[in-house]
Amino acid sequence: MLNRSLSTFMNAFTASDYTLYPFSTQNPKDFQNLLSVYLDATFFPCLRELDFWQEGWRLEHENPRDPQTPLTFKGVVFNEMKGAFTDNERIFSQHLQNRLLPDHTYSVISGGHPLCIPDLTWEQLKQFHATHYHPSNARFFTYGNFPLEQHLRQIHEEALSKFEKIKPNTAVPTQKPWDKPREFQITCGPDALAADSSKQTTVGVGFLLPDITDTFEAFTLNLLSSLLISGPNSPFYKALIESGLGTDFSPDVGYNGSTREAYFSVGLQGVAEQDVQAVRDIIDRTIEEVLQKGFEDDQIEALLHKIEIQMKHQSVSFGLTLTSYIAPCWNHDGDPVELLKLGSQVARFRQCLRENPEFLREKVKQYFKNNPHKLTLSMKPDNKYFEKQTQKETEKLKQKIDCLSPKDKKQIYEKGLELQTQQSKAQDTSCLPALKVSDIEPTIPLTHLEVALAAGETPVQYCAQPTNGVMYFRAFCSLHTLPEELRPYVPLFCSVLTKLGCGLLDYRQQAQQIELKTGGMAASPHVIPDGTHLDVYEQGVLFSSFCLDRNLPDMMQLWSEIFHSPCFEEEEYFRVLVTMSAQELSNGVPDSGHLYAMVRAGRTLTPAGDLQETFSGMDQVKLMKRMVGMSDIGRVLRKLPRITKHVLNRDNMRCSVNAMPQQMSLAEKEVEKFVQNVGRSKAEWKPGHLSVVEKPAPSGSSGSTHISGPRVLRKLITDPTFKPHQMKTHFLLPFPVNHVGECVRTAPYTDPDHASLKVLARLMTAKFLHTEIREKGGAYGAGARLGRDGMFTFYSYRDPHSTETLQSFAKAVDWAKAGRFTQQDIDEAKLSVFASVDAPVPPSDRGLDHFLYGLSDELKQVHREQLFAVSHDSLVAVSDKYLGVGRGTRGLALLGPENAKIAKDPSWIVR
Repeated sequence: MLNRSLSTFMNAFTASDYTLYPFSTQNPKDFQNLLSVYLDATFFPCLRELDFWQEGWRLEHENPRDPQTPLTFKGVVFNEMKGAFTDNERIFSQHLQNRLLPDHTYSVISGGHPLCIPDLTWEQLKQFHATHYHPSNARFFTYGNFPLEQHLRQIHEEALSKFEKIKPNTAVPTQKPWDKPREFQITCGPDALAADSSKQTTVGVGFLLPDITDTFEAFTLNLLSSLLISGPNSPFYKALIESGLGTDFSPDVGYNGSTREAYFSVGLQGVAEQDVQAVRDIIDRTIEEVLQKGFEDDQIEALLHKIEIQMKHQSVSFGLTLTSYIAPCWNHDGDPVELLKLGSQVARFRQCLRENPEFLREKVKQYFKNNPHKLTLSMKPDNKYFEKQTQKETEKLKQKIDCLSPKDKKQIYEKGLELQTQQSKAQDTSCLPALKVSDIEPTIPLTHLEVALAAGETPVQYCAQPTNGVMYFRAFCSLHTLPEELRPYVPLFCSVLTKLGCGLLDYRQQAQQIELKTGGMAASPHVIPDGTHLDVYEQGVLFSSFCLDRNLPDMMQLWSEIFHSPCFEEEEYFRVLVTMSAQELSNGVPDSGHLYAMVRAGRTLTPAGDLQETFSGMDQVKLMKRMVGMSDIGRVLRKLPRITKHVLNRDNMRCSVNAMPQQMSLAEKEVEKFVQNVGRSKAEWKPGHLSVVEKPAPSGSSGSTHISGPRVLRKLITDPTFKPHQMKTHFLLPFPVNHVGECVRTAPYTDPDHASLKVLARLMTAKFLHTEIREKGGAYGAGARLGRDGMFTFYSYRDPHSTETLQSFAKAVDWAKAGRFTQQDIDEAKLSVFASVDAPVPPSDRGLDHFLYGLSDELKQVHREQLFAVSHDSLVAVSDKYLGVGRGTRGLALLGPENAKIAKDPSWIVR
């Protein structure tokens, strides 16, 4: 359905005790189509034995010609879960829940432990589905402005009316409370990216909390959790994070309300084994201190302000967020409507505080100090962890094979051939509903923008939107004068800029003011490709924040102090932030390995690709790892003021504001004041081998009917000496699965070929790569995509194969060049592309394409028409022109275990 719909979201989520099937679309006909398919898939799946083999697990011959050849496990879900358990944070979180709630369903892994998945039988699956996936056990949630009556009618006619009501008996019993605390120790794989190999232990303490159907108690404990662990002013942050004993909080820290009875956990990761007891002592001591001191009023007000602004902030995933918020409680027969009354819960919370000043301290005493249902969990690395897992898998395989008769093996072999035949056939999707290309809107609505000059020269883009009483401010500052040796430190600069203090505020006071007056203040590095040339790009830092209308003066004052007098003097706290950032990057690699592979593969194809690797690739992960190991972190800290000279000035700055129309005059006044307070550049421009190209963004004077005011000049960078070249990199990591990326240099955004390549990427994904790499190869995910930068990228995710997957990428190109696809296939790919192109944009982000990329609605309309015009001939042509052997320059990258073939190939760099 991804290719027959204009869906803005479509997925299925497995929680610990329910499955959620969410989808969304802006098209009423599409909504009915998707609802129909989702009802069918949920309640009337075709549970054939062969389908079970394909999606669950299977035994397949390594040599299909020889039925006596040893058998190996293969399967999408199997490899998904193998990949999931390469993530040490996932392992810890899973064991925390399993051990804290050991009596019932929460003691097992809902997604399936890799070694247990092969034991599931087809009959068990069918029986489980019949009882658990029955309408009597279902709940339906809709959000949006389509008529509710139509939804209810369709649900009744297509699902409910076709079943008799049953009693599914799926209620989860309460956990029997313990009479004394418990302790467990577990192991995990070593972290190859850890800064200090001797500090890889994780320790956490968990406490069982009440039933989540007590909505106010759950609301209160969720707030209490935030007061205990969120931000540098919280007790556990001060005591644990700033102790220097670990690198970051333990996984799953804070309140977890996803199970029938909630729980709270706190601890540290990146700890030396000998410091585990010290961490435990700090946790106990901190609870005692909270009982004595309580919380400051400003901390509580900052938290309640956060709830207020979250209720007003509009996002495109608001409906999905609400669904996810109410699902756990509703699943256990809690009141979903009561859950949504956040305003009344805040009022009741305030009343409790007024009537009883000891309200929160009493909760701490009840649930933390005097709670015997307390679990201490520690996890340390085992250098043979993955080897042991492989051995268990081998033993499991042998056990399965040993109990097979020759007749069983022959049957499995024949089923393997049947499955292979089925997978090689074109699927008949004619039974599925579909939109047509003619259902797509031919034009896009215009977003009206006004550009004015603040302080006589700094362009500010104003976009009046129904923002629900929230102001959104952004500033973009060019980095074109930044010396090359400072580039790698820009991400760190952005990360710590709003966290180290500014003006007269130390870092704790700054954090408090940001929480009291804003919804967040952030800085992030950006590499923005030019729409007309692959080797031209803009580099800069995007500053972004939002606040309630009444707090705009305070928010802009905070930005003024950050720009005018940032603090880079807290060396010890700077080390804490560096350590946390390094740990977060390291933790993210197992789950985002395909993204790192894709970035690395594009490194040598464009100058922008090289900078992207510096900012957000494996180079950045390894740099942060080295920083943590530095004895003199001050050497890095002293680089940051040098970066400020190039960034925090108004010479190369542009701003944008999205707000309610009636608030624009206030916004203009405050932005004017801010810009006037920002200083001039003190940096000297030393171009070196780079050249600056000034490019005006579209405006009313250049023919854009929706933009009024002066033109914005963007300073782009080009490197006349750059030559694209191929590079193949293998990052050796102790994963049982691979993440693969191959990137090809193609055409920029404004080139008509770009539109054809965009459709081609979706076509290849749906009609070739998914079948070859996921269904046949067993990878959890695979596909192709075209970036705005003109890089065409193939990728796979949690993939048991590597070089074979690269061969599948090449076969996909041959398939496309041969034109082995139909007009129906092309139309479906277009639907999928337009679902992304026309994805809803929240009021906060409208006009952002013009502000950041210099794209007017007219330019986007031209691109839209190019997408409509994509044909069979143009798809075949771009396949040959850019993707054929010897055509476009390409790069390859792989993250995963040792690979004998690659080790013998001198064209690969192994790191």
